[in-house]
Amino acid sequence: MIKDSSTECWNQVNIDEWIDKAQTNDFRSYYLMPYTLEKLGDVKGKYILDLGCGEGGYSRALAHKGSIVTAADCSQAFIEYAKNKAKEEGLRIDHCVLNANTLNDIDNNYYDIVLCSMMLMDVEDLDGTLKEIHRVLKQNGKVFISILHPCFKGKETKWMLNNENIEVLVSDYHNPKEWIGEIKGMNAPILYRHRTLSDYIKAFVKNSFKLIDMNEPIPTEEQSRMSSRVAWLKKIPMYLFIELEK
Repeated sequence: MIKDSSTECWNQVNIDEWIDKAQTNDFRSYYLMPYTLEKLGDVKGKYILDLGCGEGGYSRALAHKGSIVTAADCSQAFIEYAKNKAKEEGLRIDHCVLNANTLNDIDNNYYDIVLCSMMLMDVEDLDGTLKEIHRVLKQNGKVFISILHPCFKGKETKWMLNNENIEVLVSDYHNPKEWIGEIKGMNAPILYRHRTLSDYIKAFVKNSFKLIDMNEPIPTEEQSRMSSRVAWLKKIPMYLFIELEK
């Protein structure tokens, strides 16, 4: 394991706090995960790498749909939980403790899909991570990415409720690049990173990926009824979805 700042940060997170946060979060349950699984489509028989899998929720959902899944994360605690949970559900998933920029023991041109759900913004070494993703993907393989929207979710960005309308104030788009913050309900400090939209696009191009889709999906009426916070996204996107091809 490379002890970079990403790895050190996520290895100090309390596993019980994170599981509770991940599995009860309305954005993930009603918006992020449903949209991602819909975009992935029929994954039966597909070889998928769930990179930065966390507690393994996406990996299990994909395995239930018939895909052959490898779940990788830099946190030993997350992987142990994900491994036990998959066993409880009778799922066969390979679990690996790996840095995203050093996918040791994974063969070249192995996966049909690499899923990067809400993790690419956290990695310290974006260039190295993309190099490794490119290496392990089959030719014409796809990368599905979700990130906090670079334009509307930085440290110098405030989401405000004003007379039941949501407003976003962006006072500095470019800075800071890194800061220590928190996630409500969790005690461990979290290292946040900000990259501009052009930072991401240039990194994709540098690593020979083709950008084939980008979306800022508007929640459905049903999703909006499930969560007032998700309903905010009908006007301003908090998340950005990107699809790449090798």
